[in-house]
Amino acid sequence: MNPCSLAHLSKVLVAATFVAMFSPIASAYEVSGLSTTVAETLENSATPQLLLADRDDDDRDDDDDDDDDYRDDDKKAKLPESIKLAVLRDISQRTGSKMSTLRVIQAKRQIWSDGCLGLKAEVNCTQAIVPGWQVVAANTQQMWVYRTNESGTVAKLDAGTTQYMTASMVRKETTSQQVMSSTQRQTVTAQSSTQVSAASTSVKGKHKGFSLAILQPSGNLSEVVTRVSLKGKRNKGYLKERFLGDYKYKLQQKGKKAKFVKGIKPGDRVVVRLYDLQNRFLGYSEFECLSEHTVVNLILPANPTQTQIIRTVYGVDTKEDGMIDAGTKTYDYFTQVSNQRVSFLSSSQAINVSQFQVQGLSAVAATSVYPTSFTTGEFALVRQSFSAFSPSLPPVLKAAPGQLVQLITVSDDSSSIYDVSQMMMNYREVGVASSIQTMFTDVSTNHWAKDFISELTALEVLQGFPDGSFRPDEQVTRAQFAAMLSQAFQKVRVRSPISFNDVSNRYWAYNAIREAYATGFFSNTGTNFNPTQSLSRLEVLLAIARGLNYTFSGSTETILAAYTDAASIRSDVRSAIAALTERGVIVNYPHVQSLNADKVATRAEVSALIYRALASTGEVVDISSQYAVEPTQQQTVAEEVSNTPMSSIKPRQNCNQGIGNGAEGCDPGNSRPHGGSNDEGGRTPGGR
Repeated sequence: MNPCSLAHLSKVLVAATFVAMFSPIASAYEVSGLSTTVAETLENSATPQLLLADRDDDDRDDDDDDDDDYRDDDKKAKLPESIKLAVLRDISQRTGSKMSTLRVIQAKRQIWSDGCLGLKAEVNCTQAIVPGWQVVAANTQQMWVYRTNESGTVAKLDAGTTQYMTASMVRKETTSQQVMSSTQRQTVTAQSSTQVSAASTSVKGKHKGFSLAILQPSGNLSEVVTRVSLKGKRNKGYLKERFLGDYKYKLQQKGKKAKFVKGIKPGDRVVVRLYDLQNRFLGYSEFECLSEHTVVNLILPANPTQTQIIRTVYGVDTKEDGMIDAGTKTYDYFTQVSNQRVSFLSSSQAINVSQFQVQGLSAVAATSVYPTSFTTGEFALVRQSFSAFSPSLPPVLKAAPGQLVQLITVSDDSSSIYDVSQMMMNYREVGVASSIQTMFTDVSTNHWAKDFISELTALEVLQGFPDGSFRPDEQVTRAQFAAMLSQAFQKVRVRSPISFNDVSNRYWAYNAIREAYATGFFSNTGTNFNPTQSLSRLEVLLAIARGLNYTFSGSTETILAAYTDAASIRSDVRSAIAALTERGVIVNYPHVQSLNADKVATRAEVSALIYRALASTGEVVDISSQYAVEPTQQQTVAEEVSNTPMSSIKPRQNCNQGIGNGAEGCDPGNSRPHGGSNDEGGRTPGGR
């Protein structure tokens, strides 16, 4: 085979490998609003699209426009010219390189967490999620990774990933050249032997969230303040209300919606309190998040300050076009506030329904249509009356809008997308129920695990001690770890629970231990569980990998090279450690490059590992830490483009400006084992 034919075959194999690597990963992740790693950005994109631009002139179509189009899932994707120019111009200004020597070799659509595009910044960033692109550009000597907005008016260099990737590419260039000069058999078989695949626990939908519209068909209000909070579903109950922000809507903008994504599960309840611009309370609503993206319409009467009645209409919106899907159930009901007490009405008979009719929505029904959980069970709302402002609410929910936090203006277009997990973390100091302690006497503001601990306590996964301490350096027992897992992860059982001889049914963590076993986190070690025995870091990591079904196929050598003590990692657990490393779960304190697998795990370490594991599933926003092992920020990008030798990146000919394509011993009598706990006192998070 001649060199040209071999080079062409290599290009085809490169493209095939890219698709093979990206497709299973992209389909396995949920939409995310925050990402600091390339692997995570796949879950942040509603339609991840990869542009492969490493093609020889002989492979190009003569039409420059077509040259920028690449197929992904049978859809065309085109990197805007303005973004190419912005990226290449910035590289040229930084390095002095001529733009004609630069090429865009990879680009993907992304959704960034904030106005700083998910990168650390010294200035405050806007809270709204920013759609945009991640672009990899290169010349024959170096590569650069950029993050941009949708138009290219903002283009930021991702310096950390750029530095790592360039070094990695240089190291691999010799190997790439050797492969290119080997036999055809070696070239072909290399693809199957080096491909890395990662199994995911589930394939998730596009947006597990909701869109919220505020309407007033007969009235003259110009704007309203929409105060949003969340009651997360946990086991058979709900977490305490947590603040998500105050949003200012312009009512004359028909169909104007804010979208809330990530950190929301089916069954979660969202609470909305409405105010006018004079901070007069207008009404209250509550709805249940559905299994698919939910579109919610809150309809105000002509004079809401007097009636304080709200009509709530919502349903599934799989297309995310703002319309309830035809043929699906529409929930339609009224809430009324009187003397600050809320009632969910069973019918519309006593209401002037003409004020609540909206074109495009169903006519008001005589009998209200509620989710089942609203009408039956311990947490039913219909035929109940409760205070809209209970004393246990977070401080911000008891204050007037704008008093403790700034109002967020919902934009006139569709760009108002908010990351629920990020909003909860932003408002943690004022947005958590007063009964929940998130700051502790022995966890200083600069403690390495402070944010992990504070956020898990805010999520009611962990709890401190009555003396106000958290005891971050205490060892974690197997029973305590089981309770933490049961609180943190809501998983289906993979096997039937069993009883252990050394765990009585009155033991404070009895139910938590059974649940952690049934959901796969703990394996069957015999007839005893050894609940008071401490755990090593390796045992903690293996339990998380088992429970989340995280696996890794392929060679583990490259990814485990992140650890200076990699040689000490047992052969039977290397794949599990590689899988956790790939997903950014592992945190090593005080030396980030030392796994220290045999060290006994502390409460602080377990807190960090559980939080990062939650972040890896998309349940919470990631928290950056200097002790977090994040190879996906650099190694994954390097792996993606490592099949493209640096020597093959040549200046493009006939292109516009050279632009390319693109204490145990607790009192069991005081325990609540059904809720789980993380400490020896048998207390359940949040005092439930």
